[in-house]
Amino acid sequence: MTGIRKTAMVLLTVGLTGLTGCVTPPPDNTPSSPSTRPALSQPEVKPRSQASLEMAAFYKQRQAYFLVNDLLRVDGGGPDTPFLQRNLVDNFIRIALFREYDTKDGKLIARPTTTRLNKWQGPIRMQVQFGETVPLEQRSKDRASIRKYTKRLSRLTGLPIILTNQSPNFYVYIVDEEQRRALGPPLKQVAPQITTVMLNLATQMDREQFCMVATFSDTDNSPVTSKAVAVIRGEHPDLLRLSCIHEELAQSLGLANDSPAARPSIFNDDQEFALLTHHDELLLQMLYDDRLRPGMTVDEVRPIAEQIAAELMGGSS
Repeated sequence: MTGIRKTAMVLLTVGLTGLTGCVTPPPDNTPSSPSTRPALSQPEVKPRSQASLEMAAFYKQRQAYFLVNDLLRVDGGGPDTPFLQRNLVDNFIRIALFREYDTKDGKLIARPTTTRLNKWQGPIRMQVQFGETVPLEQRSKDRASIRKYTKRLSRLTGLPIILTNQSPNFYVYIVDEEQRRALGPPLKQVAPQITTVMLNLATQMDREQFCMVATFSDTDNSPVTSKAVAVIRGEHPDLLRLSCIHEELAQSLGLANDSPAARPSIFNDDQEFALLTHHDELLLQMLYDDRLRPGMTVDEVRPIAEQIAAELMGGSS
């Protein structure tokens, strides 16, 4: 489902150390006894602007349209969406080793190109921040959804993934119109090498672009991901917002592309599935198998991917 129509995935090679300008929740699991724990005041929730209210109405209609057309499925696939080992391998190659977009003259253009295998090698410390107009109930719901989902992703990949405010290297921003449009200066401040294309994707989203994620490496052309930033519209209704959470967090792990042939999958622009499927779980398990190393090419990956897929699927061709 990623793409300029719904989401965008950008791979960059600049460092990222932090962002400001959104409401930051208190740290998780702060040790303190009930008798000494200080009372925490609730953050003030400011009213949405007219533009944000209009966006919320638009996305409510979009979600209703998807649902009435049997899209945004949450069942993970089933007998009506079978796939074979060769499908899994082909989808893995297309999703992990191609990218949809390239840049030309400072613009993002659709041009499928091959890339090398990219993935994380160290722990992910994820910080979730909300815009000042996001309701408290929604913040609580989203944090719970992200915490549950990161545990699932950690189990599939073997990566330690935690929610924390201590030295984060993955920033998730759930923001309304005004906060999103204002993300440019803080992004530029913390990542001076960030491209104009990336800034525009974050701050000038077309309304058909629902969310986005960008990954960063510490050195130029490194295939090891070390930082990431996701931007999700706070105006989305619950399922559409959860769909963005599932897709962007999964894509940031190294499944950066989409394929129209991938089914059942969230890595497909057809909006059929809202949440990570069994097919997608297998893709993540393949990606984080130790036999696949960062920097590998398509030709190096394919025979190993075939072997891993055979093991995962019991030899079903």
